[in-house]
Amino acid sequence: MKASRRYLIFVHVAAILVAVVILAPFAWMLTASVSKPTALITRPYHWIPQHLDFSRYSQIFQGKGQDVAASFRHSVINSTIVAAGTVIISMGVGILGAYAFAMLRFRFRRLTLMIFLITYMLPPIALLVPLYLIMSSLGLLDSDLGLIIIYCSYVTPFVLWILSNYFMTIPAELEEAARVDGCSRMGALFRIILPAARPGLFATIMFAFLLAWDEFLYALIFTSTSASKTIPVAIADFAGRYSTDFGLVAAGGLIASVPPVLLAITFQRFVVGGLSAGAVKG
Repeated sequence: MKASRRYLIFVHVAAILVAVVILAPFAWMLTASVSKPTALITRPYHWIPQHLDFSRYSQIFQGKGQDVAASFRHSVINSTIVAAGTVIISMGVGILGAYAFAMLRFRFRRLTLMIFLITYMLPPIALLVPLYLIMSSLGLLDSDLGLIIIYCSYVTPFVLWILSNYFMTIPAELEEAARVDGCSRMGALFRIILPAARPGLFATIMFAFLLAWDEFLYALIFTSTSASKTIPVAIADFAGRYSTDFGLVAAGGLIASVPPVLLAITFQRFVVGGLSAGAVKG
């Protein structure tokens, strides 16, 4: 009984420590976004501001002209378009490819899947020059479509790997029974496999969205105007040449974190089950 109580105490203390470490940066961003600029450099730092200042949020939401705060609003729209387009294309290609890798038997099946995984593991900087030359020749620099194509090049292998492993956990007898009842392969996929793989699908959608939403390097290199800049690049623009308003950076970071947090809350019950089941085989 004592060992069990000690274990519970250890688990709760560890959970509290982990929560503090994870939430502390968000707490700093929250206080920094509503603190006076002078309060951010005072020592010791006051986690509870003495005077609340919401001018940065009004600057972001009501700013006009070509200032960085006004361009931030355009970046939210651009990030939404790019992330949504990347998820739709990657999931469409990934579902069909993962079904083939998991349910069909053909030569070099495993090798082909490993090649896709290797492309995902390559450092982004290694692909920067060839991707830039390709996008330049196609006239897709500084465009949402160009970013979607680039993001799909590394999000799709991720989707393929996760979903193929998850589809392997679904009993093959379910598909065989559907085929005996007259379903085609596509019919078995949409009527049997996808409903059974719903936790894995939602988990994969969430992580694919985060990969596209948070990406910075490609967005920085392949965009140059506010018409196509995404949120990470727009937040980086808050840093001035001679000074930086860290409160404005914090406010932008908090606003940018809202969609991923809402997505995680919506799909949280699918994430653990989807990833753990997808890790059984592979």
